[in-house]
Amino acid sequence: MEEKSRLIALPKILDKRGNLSFIESLQHIPFEIKRAHWIYDVPGGQTRGGHAYIETQEFIVAMSGSFDVILHESDGNKTISLNRSYYGLYVPAGTWRELCNFSSNSLALVLSSTYFDVADYIDNYNVYQRKTYRKDWNDSEIINRIVKAQEYDAHKTSVFDCTLLELDKHTSELGNLSVMENRHSIPFDIQRAYYLYDIPGGQSRGAHAHKKLQQFIVSVGGSFDITLDDGLNRRTFTLSRPYYGLLIPPGIWRDLVNFSAGATCLVLASEHYDTEDYIRNYDDYVNFKNSLI
Repeated sequence: MEEKSRLIALPKILDKRGNLSFIESLQHIPFEIKRAHWIYDVPGGQTRGGHAYIETQEFIVAMSGSFDVILHESDGNKTISLNRSYYGLYVPAGTWRELCNFSSNSLALVLSSTYFDVADYIDNYNVYQRKTYRKDWNDSEIINRIVKAQEYDAHKTSVFDCTLLELDKHTSELGNLSVMENRHSIPFDIQRAYYLYDIPGGQSRGAHAHKKLQQFIVSVGGSFDITLDDGLNRRTFTLSRPYYGLLIPPGIWRDLVNFSAGATCLVLASEHYDTEDYIRNYDDYVNFKNSLI
């Protein structure tokens, strides 16, 4: 039976400090996340992403603003409007899709089930309509710069283990695109993506640390500061562009502050949500860091 595209409602956790939604691999979406990319700065009237994949499944979310997704399926074409970050569109493999009607300052987040492979990618609609394509592994060109998974002792990590990374920025007159792939752009596998939005001025979010979880934080709208603390040293980073992000190992206390109007914070995480992995009290965090000294 052919799998169909469908809208999937995501958790929306309401908080007076700002709201939060999240996506976990094999929980909210039916695949493991191998790749995440986001499309931004799209001029009015432009269309992005006219293509299909042979094997790749996708999940598309409007992180900010709005846009339409036109889907070409066996029973006809349909248009889905995305304009809320707590809903996403699941696109099965073999579906031609186009993104259009972008509003001002919109950003589309796309989670994919595979690494990018040109042999899996169909960008000619006539070829797609013939349905005669097949994936030729001999011509496969998967990005092949796999980074070894990084293991950390959370008791010993310091703020100087945190790294600001500049992502690939694919610039086009049709809009820009930045990409992250598991253990290519970052040294972990993405198990969860969550994002903070609707944050009132003056609020602080995310004051906690993790025992195991690694995270990569990106500003996909507006700007904010991240204050890092390892019990001895402090550093502050400002994130204000969707092609820069901060890699944070476990064992670092972090606080998100100084959100601009309309700011949205995207976090890619190495683990599913586990309340036992959190350290939410700063005194408990200091005791944790000192427990092996």
